[in-house]
Amino acid sequence: MNSFHWSLKSFQELSVDELYALMRLRQEVFIVEQNCPYLDADGKDKYAHHLMGYNNSKLVAYARLLPPGVSYTEASIGRVITATDERGKAFGQALMVKAIEEMQYLYGKGPIKIGAQQYLKVFYESFGFVQEGETYLEDGIPHIIMLRQV
Repeated sequence: MNSFHWSLKSFQELSVDELYALMRLRQEVFIVEQNCPYLDADGKDKYAHHLMGYNNSKLVAYARLLPPGVSYTEASIGRVITATDERGKAFGQALMVKAIEEMQYLYGKGPIKIGAQQYLKVFYESFGFVQEGETYLEDGIPHIIMLRQV
């Protein structure tokens, strides 16, 4: 029996096990799978709310929700991730819908900015994000800035 649920917590509310699970998932995908050594613990986690999607008690989807003024002038969503072995099950789409909903609850209805990997442009466009500016390299991976207006 599948049991899916969301959890949204500030950094201070995270248990040690939750923090370990989300950091492990981020490292599995962003560092190991994408072969991209970078400092994931960038100092922004303590200002964020952490949106975690669990399927059968396993963390399968995650996003970091940041208030205005931390990454950009606008509020932002980052570290958007779906576990490798759980892809193709629409968890990524559900994650973005829930992340946008929670952003509006936490920070009000306003613009949301993201720094997206370029290959995911169409995915983010499906949620109302529009590319701003040119492609840039971040840790050797092409990225674009995208903005979603309300």
